[in-house]
Amino acid sequence: MFQKLSLLLLIWLSVFCSSRSLAQGFLRADGKKIVNEKGENVLLRGVGLGGWMLQEGYMLKINKEGQQYRIRERLEELMGAKQTGEFYDLWLANHTRKIDIDSMKAWGFNSVRLPMHYNLYTLPVEKESVNGQNTWLEKGFAMTDSLLAWCKANQMYLILDLHAAPGGQGNDVNISDRDPSKPSLWDSEANQQKTIALWRKLAERYVNEPWIGGYDLINEPNWGFDDPVNDKNGTKEKNNAPLKKLMIDITKAIREVDKKHMIIIEGNGWGNNYNGILPQWDNNMVLSFHKYWSYNDQASAGHMIKARDKYNIPVWVGETGENSNVWFTEAIRLFETNNIGWAWWPLKKIGVNNPVEIKSNLNYDSVVGYLNGGGNKPKESNVYSGLMELAVHTRLENTTIHRDVIDAMIRQPFSAETKPFKKHIVQNRIVINAVDYDLGRNGVAYFDKDTADYHVSNAKHKGGNKGRMYRNDGVDIIKDPTAYEAYYIYNIESGEWLNYTMEVKKKGNYTIKLKVAADNDNGRISILSNGKLVSKDILVPNTGGLSDFQFIEIKNVPLNAGKQTLTVLADVGFFNFSQLQFNK
Repeated sequence: MFQKLSLLLLIWLSVFCSSRSLAQGFLRADGKKIVNEKGENVLLRGVGLGGWMLQEGYMLKINKEGQQYRIRERLEELMGAKQTGEFYDLWLANHTRKIDIDSMKAWGFNSVRLPMHYNLYTLPVEKESVNGQNTWLEKGFAMTDSLLAWCKANQMYLILDLHAAPGGQGNDVNISDRDPSKPSLWDSEANQQKTIALWRKLAERYVNEPWIGGYDLINEPNWGFDDPVNDKNGTKEKNNAPLKKLMIDITKAIREVDKKHMIIIEGNGWGNNYNGILPQWDNNMVLSFHKYWSYNDQASAGHMIKARDKYNIPVWVGETGENSNVWFTEAIRLFETNNIGWAWWPLKKIGVNNPVEIKSNLNYDSVVGYLNGGGNKPKESNVYSGLMELAVHTRLENTTIHRDVIDAMIRQPFSAETKPFKKHIVQNRIVINAVDYDLGRNGVAYFDKDTADYHVSNAKHKGGNKGRMYRNDGVDIIKDPTAYEAYYIYNIESGEWLNYTMEVKKKGNYTIKLKVAADNDNGRISILSNGKLVSKDILVPNTGGLSDFQFIEIKNVPLNAGKQTLTVLADVGFFNFSQLQFNK
C-alpha cells in the first residue's frame, strides 16, 4: 500500500511540476511591457551564448582575419581538415551544456539568447544543388532542441537570435562570419529567401513551445544602403528600406505558422538606427537596442525610452557588456529602473570581463601568435594539442567562474552591501593576497579612480582594469610572472583604497607586513580598522623597481576579535601591492 501511495504521489508531483513549468505561458508585448500569459510584467535578465555556434575572433584572442570561416581555413592549413573538424565538433559539444544553463539559473538569470549561425541549419546558397532549394541540416536544430530542453528544465526563456544570416548582414564582417568575396544578405535575393525560409522552419518547429521567448530576426545589421562609401555601417541611414522589407517578409512567413511568439527587431548601425523602420507592423513586437561603452546616465537610455513611448512598444537591450563590473552595475540599474530587460554578451570567452573565462594554454597561445602575424609557424602536433585542449577547457567545470562579475550584475545594482571576496581568518602568520579585497561597489568595497570604458560617450574615457586579469573591477591587476597563478595590484593612484573584511581569531596587537614594490620613495600608506585610523603616513620605499617586491612592517596594530574591516589607503600612490601578512 505504501509503495502505491508513493507512486501516486510521484505522479501527482510530476504533473504539478509540469503544470507549474507551463504556468507563465508565452511572452507577449502588452503596450510598453513584456508580459506572460497572466499579464504579469516580465523583466528579462539573460546572457548570450556568443562563441558557441559562431566564433568571433576576439573571443579567441585572434585579431587578424577574425571571421569564423577564415579561422577555420587557417587552422586547416596548419593541421589539416580532419583534425580541424575534430576540434570544431568538440568545441560545439563542450561549449554549452546543461550544466551551463543550470548554473545560469542558480546565479540569478532567467533567460538565454542563442546567437545562431545559419550554416548549422541549412546549406549556403552556393552549395545548394538546385537554385532556390533549402537543404535542412539536423545539427543546428538538434543543438537548439537540447538547449531548449535545458532552459525548460530551469524555467528560463530562450530567445533565438539569427546572428549570422545567409551571406552576412553587415560590413562588420566578424559578427556575421561574412565572406566579402561573396554576395551579402543585401546583395542576394537567394540569401534573403533562405533567411525567410529558415525563420519559417524555426517557427514551425517551436510554435507550441512557451519557453521560446521570442524570435530576434537579424542581429546587428550594419549596412550603408544609401551611402555605402561614407556610411558603410548604416549609422546615418535615413530610410533603411531593404532592412524593413526583409524583416516584414520574415514576420509574414513566421505568422503563417506561428501567431504566438514575440517578434524582436533590431535597427541598422549595430541595432540602434530605426530611421524609416517604425511604426511596427505586428501587434506582438519588441524593439531591441544594443549598448556598449557609453555612459549609464538616464540620457543614455533616452532614445530607447522615446521610441518605446512614441510607438507604445516594449524595449529590450539584446546585447550589452564587454566592460568593467562598475559599468555592468550601472547599466543594469539603469535598465531595470526603466523596466528594460537585458541580455549580456557573452557568457564565456578567453577573457576576464564575462561570467565565465575559458583558459588558454601555451600551445594555443603559439597558434594565436602565429595567426596574428607575430610568431613562428607552430608544429602540426602542437596546433592540434593546443586546440583540443582549448575545446576541453570550454567545459564549465574547466573554466574560471568570475563570481565578481556575476555579483556585479545580479546583486550590486540594487545593493550597496559588501561581502568578503574570500574567507579571511586572521591568526598568526596568515597571508591575504592584495587582489582578494572585498566584493562590492566602487566607493564601498574599494575605491579606484579609473573604473570603466566610456569611449563611445567620451573618447578620453577608455579605462577600467588595465591588466584585465583575475577580477573585472576598475582596480588594475596584473599577473606575477615569478609565481604560479599569482597576481598583484599595480598603477595605484593617490587616494585609492581597498577593504578586506576578515575574522580575527584573537584580540591583540599585530604586526602587519605589506608586500610592495616601487621605483621611487614617494608612496605613503595609511591603515584603518572599521573606519578608524590605526596607522598613518607609512613610507613605501624605493625597492629598486615596480616588480621588485619587499615587505614593510607596521607594528602594534590593534585588532579586536571577530569580524572587522581593514582598509589599506594609498595616501600617495604609484607603487604596487601584492600581499598582507599578519603576525602576532
